[in-house]
Formats: sequence, C-alpha cells, structure tokens
Amino acid sequence: MPGTRTQLARGLFAPLGPTYDRYANALSFGQDPRWRRFLVSRLPVGPGDRVVDVACGTAAVSLELVRRMGCSVVGVDQSPEMLAEARLRLGGVSRVRLVEASAQELPFEDACFDGLTAAYLLRYLDDVPAGLRELGRVLRPGKTAALLDFGVPPAPVPRLAWDLWVDVGLPVLGRAISPGWHEVGRFLGGSIRDFDDRWPLPRLVAAMREAGFEDVQARRLSLGGCTVLWGRRA
Repeated sequence: MPGTRTQLARGLFAPLGPTYDRYANALSFGQDPRWRRFLVSRLPVGPGDRVVDVACGTAAVSLELVRRMGCSVVGVDQSPEMLAEARLRLGGVSRVRLVEASAQELPFEDACFDGLTAAYLLRYLDDVPAGLRELGRVLRPGKTAALLDFGVPPAPVPRLAWDLWVDVGLPVLGRAISPGWHEVGRFLGGSIRDFDDRWPLPRLVAAMREAGFEDVQARRLSLGGCTVLWGRRA
C-alpha cells in the first residue's frame, strides 16, 4: 500500500493537472523545462528502445523522450488526475503508453526497459533505498536511470535568495493562483530542506551505488536549485 509521503504527493498534486505545466514553468523562473531536457539528455537511447518514465505526471518528460530520442515510452504515475491531463497533452502520440501504478511497486517484469527517467519522485519515496532498488529492477543490465529533483543551493548567496523565494514568494504567488497551488507553495520549501538534510547529495550517490547502479554521476543545475543523478544498472 502507498506510504505516507506517497499519499501526501497524490493529495497535493491531484487538483493541479490542468495548470501544472504552466505554473511549474513560471514558478521555477523558466528552469523546469531546462531541467527536464537535461534529464532526458542523460539517457543513451534511441529508436527501438523502450524507456519507462516514472512519476510521469502530465507526460512532459515522456514527450521530450519521444521527440528527442525517438524511443517508445511507458509513463507511470499514481495519480489518475495527472494521467488524465497527460492523455490530453499526448493527443495522438502513439509511442507513449500510460499506466496508473505506484513507483514503489512497478507492474513490470525484471530487466524489461532500456532506460528510466523519474522527475520529482525521490522526495516522495517512503523508503529511498528500496525505491531505488525497484527502479533498478526493471532496467536491463548496463542501461541508465536518470533522476531529477529539487535541491538546496549550497553557496551562501544563492541559498539566501532560495530561502526567500520558497518561504515567501512561493506561498504568496501560490495563494494568488489557487488554493491548491497555495498548499503546494507552503509545502515545498520544508519538503526540499527536509530531504536535503536526510539525503544530502553524497549520500544519494552512495545509495544509488548500493541499489545496484554503477558509474553514478550527479549534476547541480541552476546554482543548486535542481539536482540530476544518473547511473547504469550493474
């Protein structure tokens, strides 16, 4: 059964599907699409390959994979509301199939995908090591998983600006958009800090290695406001 963080994520984001892409772009100062493009660029896949996009949301990463890499994609999300928006966004794109399922119990056989992406998933895993092992389970040996999530800028000046934005800017602008975005604006800063405290980047890299990945690398983007990790299944 989904755990507490998984349930929290589902409740928070379920109402936001129709406006998610627009405001995720605006509230990240236009960085969110850039982060997703970098995530996709970490996968060495192409036509004929099959990639699973976990926590696919409105299918932004899934579409980028198809457009840029020419692969087929299985998009997985626990939220029927987000998947409904993804279907609208996909239109007639035939190379993306959507599946409603939990990232912690993927409904696929072992070693059946040529790549894996997951955006904004890590903070909502109730058991990060077990979640990473489950992601690795569905990858063929030697294939790459790339994971993206928010980060906390490590340098003092960017951290000061980041603190001001997540503590004041996001809640205020969220309130102006809708009650749902207000809740997300109030929630995000504490959630990102808590995850960064519990899982600083070196520990996350180590956890990926312990979960069966090799050549694990990490890159901070936008002065540390985003972190992307990637590695190959051993």
